[in-house]
Amino acid sequence: MAEMTEAAIHPKNAAAKKAHAASAAAPCFWRSDALPFIEARSIDDGRKVCYARHSHETFSIGAVTGGRSVYVNRHAKEWIGAGAVVMMNPDDVHACNPVADERWSYRMLHVDVAWLTKLQHELGFSANGAFRAFSQTMTLDPALFDGLNRLCAILVDHDAETLHKESAAITFFSEVQRRLNPASLPVYDASAQLARAAEFIADNCTRSLKLEDICKAAGLSASHLIRAFKQRYGMTPHAYLINRRIQYSRAQLRRGCLIADVALDAGFADQAHLQRTFKRLVAATPGQYRS
Repeated sequence: MAEMTEAAIHPKNAAAKKAHAASAAAPCFWRSDALPFIEARSIDDGRKVCYARHSHETFSIGAVTGGRSVYVNRHAKEWIGAGAVVMMNPDDVHACNPVADERWSYRMLHVDVAWLTKLQHELGFSANGAFRAFSQTMTLDPALFDGLNRLCAILVDHDAETLHKESAAITFFSEVQRRLNPASLPVYDASAQLARAAEFIADNCTRSLKLEDICKAAGLSASHLIRAFKQRYGMTPHAYLINRRIQYSRAQLRRGCLIADVALDAGFADQAHLQRTFKRLVAATPGQYRS
């Protein structure tokens, strides 16, 4: 008697496994009209993925999260594995393909060159306003690896506000610039501008603020605002905004307002969003606090 296969015994399980495998092998893309300067791509099982040598108009940076691959960038060729961060300057011919039949996975960010050049200039890395190419094509820096993965998670998070996503992108690429293209940064006192930024956030905390709104109120560039604000207040402008919303929510709850109404009035997406954030920052639910 022929031996029965797992598919014959559990056809539904086999179909589910096949669907899961197909899903893992398919690339996932993220993009947003609110952040047109950046696009994210990821794949969980790239063992069947094979790229011909190609280039991008963008600056591209990716993190290998599993397996091994052969990375070619112009004339350089090396084997890389989980933990590696790869960089491709605009128009650099490159390819990155899995080794043998290993389950290779990665996350990749493609960034508009004009946006990155503006950031370089604001940080003091590009005095003439031209894009400053990166000399390294690969690094094992754990801070950049972790930072790229954090940024990707924030970008694809449906609950994350545009302000959070844009701030996270500026923070990460500022760190990329400092670590891979070092140069001395200009130093000046921005305490008055930072105070104006904090006041603007506090006065408008229930609104959906854009980073450019805060920058305009403070009279600072986005890159300088984010770096200096965190040094001054110990948190990013977005984190400061969320804290202010929680302070507003506490005041409303003390007045006996309904939790669902407080959530919307304070600028949260819904009651569940307030619930999660409130518990994270107050170590109690809104209901527990109100009672």
